[in-house]
Amino acid sequence: MERIRNILIGVTFETSQDDVSLALGYGISLAREVGARLTVQAASVRVAVAHSLISRFAEKLAGAENQRLKALSRLVAENARGTAGLAGVSCKVETPQLNFTELVEAFLAQARVHDMTILDTERIALSTDRALIEAALFDSGRPVLLVPPGTDCFRARRIIIAWDGSAQAARAVNEAMPLLRMAREVDIVSVIGEKDLSGTVPGAELAPHLSAHDVQANVVNLNALDGDVAITLRHYVCENAGDIVVMGAYAHSWVREVILGGTTETLLKSFPVPIFMSC
Repeated sequence: MERIRNILIGVTFETSQDDVSLALGYGISLAREVGARLTVQAASVRVAVAHSLISRFAEKLAGAENQRLKALSRLVAENARGTAGLAGVSCKVETPQLNFTELVEAFLAQARVHDMTILDTERIALSTDRALIEAALFDSGRPVLLVPPGTDCFRARRIIIAWDGSAQAARAVNEAMPLLRMAREVDIVSVIGEKDLSGTVPGAELAPHLSAHDVQANVVNLNALDGDVAITLRHYVCENAGDIVVMGAYAHSWVREVILGGTTETLLKSFPVPIFMSC
């Protein structure tokens, strides 16, 4: 496999009750499949209290919580290292405990020196996870793979390209080429009705480009169900047993709305397969 040599997985703990990341198992299996090295950043958000008008008791509580979160992140990191080792994957771990801003900056710095970042979608309701997704997508210069609940192992038998002819979609396809070559089937899916695609490059013109890279693809045009691209795409993925969706991410699009919250946040949580995105 070319171009995928270093993979970053981000896991963030804001409370001691946070669920274990599914992205870890998925990322380890992907790294094993492509022969990549892995970095796991299991970070915790440092609990801080204002020193003015604060009791020593509150400071002790904050300190105890920080210790619990640090211990949890270390446990997850060491378990990930052990699981990766059993899979034959070289794995480096980090367990920083930082405030919100520092944590996002540290994660972004790592994302920029890796080929791909893998994050959970199920934790999007948390502000830190939302910030990590946004930073990785729009500021890292690297693709991001978002893993939904119920997906703990990498598969690429059928990959679906959500194609709208944009520069962002073209970049996502280019970044995903190593994965596309692994797939048995690739579908180029354009959803008509959400926006005017008449002035864009149609999927039929993308297919010969993929063929030149040894990727044979089917071209599919769909009418948007109730004018909603996301629902249409999800329906197609479910009906056709897709394993990964490849798409571009750009500001002020339905993609960004789905990822970063609002009324469509529930949709992302229920999206059935990992989403490979590039900006």
